[in-house]
Amino acid sequence: MGQLTASGRDTAYVWVGRDTGGQPDPAAELLCQAGRLLIDRPRAELVLTHGPGGRPVVRASDDPAGSVGLPVSVSRTAGLVVVAARRAGAIGVDVERVRPLPALALARRWFPPAELTWLADRPEAGRVVDFLRLWTAKEAVGKALGQGLRGGGLRRAMPRPALPWRPVPGAEALWVGHPELGGDLVLAVAVHASGQVDVEVVQRPGHGVAAVRSASVERTSLPVVVRGNWSSRCSTRGRL
Repeated sequence: MGQLTASGRDTAYVWVGRDTGGQPDPAAELLCQAGRLLIDRPRAELVLTHGPGGRPVVRASDDPAGSVGLPVSVSRTAGLVVVAARRAGAIGVDVERVRPLPALALARRWFPPAELTWLADRPEAGRVVDFLRLWTAKEAVGKALGQGLRGGGLRRAMPRPALPWRPVPGAEALWVGHPELGGDLVLAVAVHASGQVDVEVVQRPGHGVAAVRSASVERTSLPVVVRGNWSSRCSTRGRL
């Protein structure tokens, strides 16, 4: 299956592309690319669907039982779309652009008291980034669980943002981390894992949705591992 799976290790892959809001939808393009590379099937044989808990899945069209489904996750921010995929299990991803925000006011409204206190004690210059790291972690964890932010997801406690990857408090074998994308982007990836998972940023911002793999790939070892109804052909009509 090419370079992406040469290591044979459990790996979460992340693609980043431009999102101009037009057609074809870059999210569909990246999801089809992920399926082609990780399921090793032609694009025409791939279907976008949902698995248990509403998690998005790419699977082969001749596999109605979904036994070879590829768990995926999608996030958008201004002008950007991110897709994450992992063959071994559920994954969640979220991305935000750093911009002026009333971080403390938003945290006071949405976050648990301990996180508000932690954020208030952080240096003001980096407070917005710290807020977005918590926010994206909550979004990514919710997607990995198949719940989104329903049922008080923003109140779900997160580990303090840092590298290496951290366990989510009160959740068994659930981990979240923030691989570096550079620039003004904050990225969070969450996995439900019992072993080691690597994260590879396959395609970085600015490479366009047509690129398969950049020459330099960020590979970060996750000291943990992951355990994941619309349905359409892997086409580019509509937006996901």
